[in-house]
Amino acid sequence: MKLRALFSACIAGASLLGFAQTHVEGIEYYNADQFNNARELLTRNMNNSGTDKAMSNFYLGQISLLEKDINKAKSYFEAGIAANPENAYNYVGLGQILLPTDPKAAQAQFKLAEKYGKKDAALQVAIARAYYDVDPVTYEKEITKRLAKAQSTDLNEPAIYIFEGDRARDVKNWGEAAGQYEMAINFDPQTPAAYVKYANMYKMVNPAYTIMKLQELLQKNPSSALGQRELANAYYQQDKYKEAAEAYGKYVNNPNHFKQDEDRYALLLFSDGDYQKGYDYASGLLASDSKNFTAQRFQFMNAAQIKEMESQLLPMAEALWNAHKANSANKFAPIDYTLIADEFNRAKRPEEAIAVLQEGITEIPEQKSLIKDLALVYYDMNDNMKALDLLKKYASEVSNLNYSDAFLLANIAYVASFDAPDAAAKSDLLKTAASYAEKAAELNPKSYRPVKRQGDIAGIAAGGGAAGNAAKLPLYIKAAEMIEQNGETPSASDAQDIYVTIGEYYRTQGNNAAAKDAFSKYLKVQPGDANIQKIVNSL
Repeated sequence: MKLRALFSACIAGASLLGFAQTHVEGIEYYNADQFNNARELLTRNMNNSGTDKAMSNFYLGQISLLEKDINKAKSYFEAGIAANPENAYNYVGLGQILLPTDPKAAQAQFKLAEKYGKKDAALQVAIARAYYDVDPVTYEKEITKRLAKAQSTDLNEPAIYIFEGDRARDVKNWGEAAGQYEMAINFDPQTPAAYVKYANMYKMVNPAYTIMKLQELLQKNPSSALGQRELANAYYQQDKYKEAAEAYGKYVNNPNHFKQDEDRYALLLFSDGDYQKGYDYASGLLASDSKNFTAQRFQFMNAAQIKEMESQLLPMAEALWNAHKANSANKFAPIDYTLIADEFNRAKRPEEAIAVLQEGITEIPEQKSLIKDLALVYYDMNDNMKALDLLKKYASEVSNLNYSDAFLLANIAYVASFDAPDAAAKSDLLKTAASYAEKAAELNPKSYRPVKRQGDIAGIAAGGGAAGNAAKLPLYIKAAEMIEQNGETPSASDAQDIYVTIGEYYRTQGNNAAAKDAFSKYLKVQPGDANIQKIVNSL
């Protein structure tokens, strides 16, 4: 049967059935130079209804030739002949094996192929490719002759132009290659490989055009798994994650998708914030395969973002951790360590949280955020010095400390100073806190919070009491001004510290109007404070 006619028949069948699972899908990937994917589909679909086993074996043999596994290739070609002795293509494969050592025997195989593939232009291209793959220079005349024969048989055969495009691409003649692939599309608008190769020519220089051509392919051949996957990948590579998620969502419903693409779709749903859909999708994968570790990871990952699932998170975290520990192949990403440790810590099981994070730090040392996560577990245990030591280690290993990290360091050093064993240690901790508070203020000059913390530190350093209030007052006043200027809403505790301290200062100075203004600002944040309300009423 002519290869082109074979493609047409199978595409028509795919259109009628929705998504076929035959040799055609694997051949699409082979012709697009995606050989591992081709092998998986050809092998997976070998025994399905509608599969031409002779053609499947031919392409599996071609993949083995590319891998220099001659014996395996020969066994595939022989299996193809056994499946259908009148299929011409496996004789081409045997001829290609013989060509380097016995050209006459190879030519005999090619003649046998022609016997079963008369007036098949694609067969002539397959023979030309056999010569080309063995030695394009030595067999230039044979290649030219076979192409001429293909053109005289059927000038509209797309395989001619795909081969010419590949030859041009091999010598980096990109313009010629693109032109040849476009010719193949013109002669057969349903040929996925030509579209994919043509689209990929523009991937770096005009990615929008790549997407447009792949969309065009799917308009002509909507069931092409290759086209669906390439479009989804094109969106992903251009950071168009929402569109990529939508495209992957369609593609993973095609039975010819790959498991790794399920993983990427799950990742995209999570990254796009579609947590319920991501949870449902991962749960569906687990329902069909309870040992799908990636699905288990994404089920938990999404569940951790859904408030209504909070009560279910701990057993999910335990199950995921156990699955990870039971099989060394079940690898974690940093987020897995973080989320599982968080659940153990919330369950008042800090030792287990520490063990999780320590493993993460060992396994993924470049992920410095895990050090910070570990520090916060110790902080929750009131081991402030251990937390501070870890945070200082974290700060020394990251390239750029951000505002929230600097502010966290300032806060923990400040709190740790309360438990300092002696005056010298306390002084050192307050200096550390002041340094990081100053850094935080530089990194976020519009936030009152690091300025307020600077005031707290100054008050403790001055010994507290009246001297402490005097030391913190100018910084509290500055923080209050920043709140007004930048429209921040302070926390209740910050509002109390800032406005009550300022109010008491003005009250002792006899400036009742300023005192009342400060106290009133505090009451806006904490209206239920009866004691302050009494003071305001008395002014």
